[in-house]
Amino acid sequence: MPEVTALLVGRFQPFHNGHMKLIEHVANEVDYLLIAIGSSQESHTWENPFSAEERKMMVQKSLRVFKRYEIYEIPDVNNDRIWVSHVKRILPEFDVVYANSDREIRLFGEAGFEVKSTPLFSRDLYSGTEIRRRIAMDEKWERLVPQGTIDVIRSVDGIRRIKELSLIL
Repeated sequence: MPEVTALLVGRFQPFHNGHMKLIEHVANEVDYLLIAIGSSQESHTWENPFSAEERKMMVQKSLRVFKRYEIYEIPDVNNDRIWVSHVKRILPEFDVVYANSDREIRLFGEAGFEVKSTPLFSRDLYSGTEIRRRIAMDEKWERLVPQGTIDVIRSVDGIRRIKELSLIL
């Protein structure tokens, strides 16, 4: 039986427990996972406070036990017509796409890929927006993210960065 390689795209701003549960879910169904960090050119804004390299470190430090994955950076092209071909140029071949955004489902489906919808794990809690809000407001946020993410946020002074970015809003 041939190996199945899956693609999962996310901004991971920051990487949280919902992302972790999603990856665990997908890992049970496929042999190899390509994790694509979307909007990789974005950083140091309220919506995208962490650089692609920082987000990659969050994922790597959180997925220590996972052996069969690679992480890629996908910069935005802001053009739906060419986005899937843009992704295909950057990544090795993949068989199936896991997505929950209507846009991703439509674009990859129109390009001929098998697309599987993903469950949303406690989306009200496991949301980058909610986690950033909690950090900015000095509320408890650590239980919403894996230890690897906590370690990276602290090592890059991410708490101060998010608080400063929240003042610009």
